[in-house]
Order: sequence, then structure tokens, then C-alpha cells
Amino acid sequence: MAAKPAWAQRLAGVRGLLLDVSGVLYDSGDGGGTAIPGSAEAVARIKRSGLKLRFCTNESQKSRSKFVGLLQRLGFDISVNEVTSPAPAACKILKERGLRPHLLVHDDVRSEFDGMDTSNPNCVVIADSGDDFSYQNVNKAFQVLIKLENPVLISLGKGRYYKEGDGLVLDVGPYMKALEYACDIQAEVVGKPAPEFFQAALKEMGLEAHEVSGT
Repeated sequence: MAAKPAWAQRLAGVRGLLLDVSGVLYDSGDGGGTAIPGSAEAVARIKRSGLKLRFCTNESQKSRSKFVGLLQRLGFDISVNEVTSPAPAACKILKERGLRPHLLVHDDVRSEFDGMDTSNPNCVVIADSGDDFSYQNVNKAFQVLIKLENPVLISLGKGRYYKEGDGLVLDVGPYMKALEYACDIQAEVVGKPAPEFFQAALKEMGLEAHEVSGT
């Protein structure tokens, strides 16, 4: 009997897949970005195979609905309830711990925090804020943290930079590190590569770690 191909051996017992998005399915850039050739077709084949599928992203410049809308326009079969992203996970933490955030986030992701009490903040949530990473805005986050007896900094990811168009741009990580250094604290990272992020995705799929592969 012929040996199974390597890919078949790897997928033996696998019931679900975790897919990264940026740089795997599409490249960001002007006009929202472009799909990587063959990626939309690959997603369609995975879905036809019966495998459970979860899209995992640290995208924090767009709400999930806007992010999904972009990917749908690029030809992907994807819905909001298939996406695991940091903002909803951060909201869950805030509610469970009674935290009132000062938000240093992109305007397009603020809708994910609708309904959160942001009065008299007792923590800071930082995300990839793009042009909103001004001195004034970062300093305001610092001022909130430095006045707290037990400062809490929650960061939606800790990436250093990412590709956008033909160049590289700073991600949330350098700004997170600046606040850590200034306030002598350590941020709580919500998103990749935090184990809790992937555990949340597994829970949403209803599968165990040994049943899932990722890329």
C-alpha cells in the first residue's frame, strides 16, 4: 500500500482549521488591499470539505463587519460570526472585571466598544490607531495610566510592524512598549500570539486543540 502524502498525514484527525488573514489571504494596501492569488478558491475548497473554519486576525483598524465586508468584496466566502478578533475578546475582559476603558483605538473600530462605560476610566485599551497615534493621544493614555493606583493596559496585539502596499508601517507594539516603559507596567495582550486568543477560537469552533490545524 502506498504511503499517505505528507499533507494527508498532517490532516489525519483534523476537524477544523484556523486561518490567519493578513499576508495569508490578502495583502493590505491602497483601495483596501488585494487577495493573494488562489486564496479565495482555497477558502471555498476548505468549506466544501466539511472542515470547520475560523479566521483569526489581529486586525484592529476596522470593526469585524467592515473587515468582513472588505474580504467579501475581494471574493472570500466569509461571515462576521466566523472571525475571531481582539476587540470582542477585550470587551469580554472589560465586562468581567468591571473595567472602564480609555480607548486609544482607530475610529473605525470604536463601534466594537459600543455600550462600554468609558467614564472615569480605570484602564487603557490600545490598538493599531494609525494616524491617531499622535503625541497628544498617546500622552493622554499615559496620563490616565500614571494616575491609577493599579494601572491596567490592554493591548489588541503586540506586532512591531506590518506590510501595507509597497512599504512597512508601525503596528501597535512600539506604542504599547512606550506606555509600558513610561508607567513601569506590563500590558495584557489580547490577540495573537496570546494562548487565550487561540483558546477562544477553539471554543467558538467547539473543538479541542488536537483536532485543529492552523496556518
